[in-house]
Amino acid sequence: MDLRKLKTLIDLVSESNISELEITEAEGKVRIVKAGVAAVAMPTVMAAPAAIPAAASAVDAGAAAAPPAAPAAAEPTGHPVKSPMVGTFYRAASPGAKAFAELGQQVKEGEAICIIEAMKIMNEIEADKAGTITQILCENGQAVEFGQPLFIIE
Repeated sequence: MDLRKLKTLIDLVSESNISELEITEAEGKVRIVKAGVAAVAMPTVMAAPAAIPAAASAVDAGAAAAPPAAPAAAEPTGHPVKSPMVGTFYRAASPGAKAFAELGQQVKEGEAICIIEAMKIMNEIEADKAGTITQILCENGQAVEFGQPLFIIE
């Protein structure tokens, strides 16, 4: 399901009197449940499970917490492409595939530059500005937070 469509559905549930919405499409099923004031999306897709031990998540979270000091210094020199969600960052569609974006590559606005896996759904992240990728701020397989810079485009 398209990320924009999912955000629209979450907003609609948040603003309405319904407490739960479930939609089934060809690529999977999405269930949105209103929790207090905010709505939470719980996508369900039949996919290969990705096992991440709790200890590895804690290590990734610690690693993700330290690097933002360097990207913060790099942000003024270019446009940061930030993560629209919490998940796992991947540079390529599969482990053996070619990366979506490389250092020094020219990208167009709307071109897919990485994937963030959230709740077993692979979400393509698109460049929100045309330019050259000057920095890649995340490692393949790294946990990322909402709003965390992923790339710098100049």
